[in-house]
Amino acid sequence: MKRLVSTVGLPKEDWLKIRRTGLTGTDIGAITGMNPYSSAFQVYHDKLSEEVEDFDNEAMRQGRDLEEYVAKRFTEETGLKVRRANAVYQNEDYPFMLADFDRLIVGEEAGLECKTVSAYSADRWSDGKIPLHYQMQVQHYLAVSGYKVWYVAALIMGREFVIRKIERDEELVRNLIIIEKRFWEDHVLAGVAPDPDGSKAYSEMLLQLYHGDEKKEIQLFGMKEQLSRRAEIEQLVKKLETEKEQIDQNIKLQMQDASYAVAEDYRISWVQANQNRFDAKRLKEEQPEIYNQYIKEVTSRRFNVKYSPAA
Repeated sequence: MKRLVSTVGLPKEDWLKIRRTGLTGTDIGAITGMNPYSSAFQVYHDKLSEEVEDFDNEAMRQGRDLEEYVAKRFTEETGLKVRRANAVYQNEDYPFMLADFDRLIVGEEAGLECKTVSAYSADRWSDGKIPLHYQMQVQHYLAVSGYKVWYVAALIMGREFVIRKIERDEELVRNLIIIEKRFWEDHVLAGVAPDPDGSKAYSEMLLQLYHGDEKKEIQLFGMKEQLSRRAEIEQLVKKLETEKEQIDQNIKLQMQDASYAVAEDYRISWVQANQNRFDAKRLKEEQPEIYNQYIKEVTSRRFNVKYSPAA
């Protein structure tokens, strides 16, 4: 691997620009469709955008602040010493493959990825599991570095500290190189957006990019077959939802006042749940001045498809 640029003292804006010159470990889960929080379309747009968005949130801040703690805990648990990589690295054969490692293992051809995980995601790490997009990230690092093994250490907030050892999967590495090369050449360099994938992340990116112009109308071509299929799916979904509700009603009819039931491989619960709900309507009627102080206008785009045959 090639040490592309040192990150010591490198301004964050310059670091973000360098990451846009290729595909990094955090991009791979998205372009392989395994990251539930991002999409290939989002990565594509980020690589082509001239704006440098320094997006941050509390979870990201905690991840950075606790990275050193996770690294120290890893050394305590394994006895393996680690050092900061302090650079962006590049695969010499495939220069679009970049990596910004958290740590490298001293004296070994191995690295360490440090994660800080919400307790709500603890089940994704149970029984030796690792979220798929992290597995793709690590195999990408192995492809860039040429190393045979990588470690992932995760601090599950308030719960536990886990370590996973990931071996290099040669077949997966070869496939990743093919996928990344195709994405970089056929989409990023060619300026051709990836096809819609049905993910929530893809839809959210569309909303961020296109805000709508109520005065503008365009003619769609070659969409009749897809629109007809959409109508069929819509009817099928309604039918399946009704069938599911009928099954639920049958179960409830048999349970009556019972809160729990068992049937072969299933356990069913039907329990009371109390909730405190804010009565916005009453506040608006009785205290309109206070209500208006806390009103926040939210802009969104409502999508609707209506059957309108030509006369």
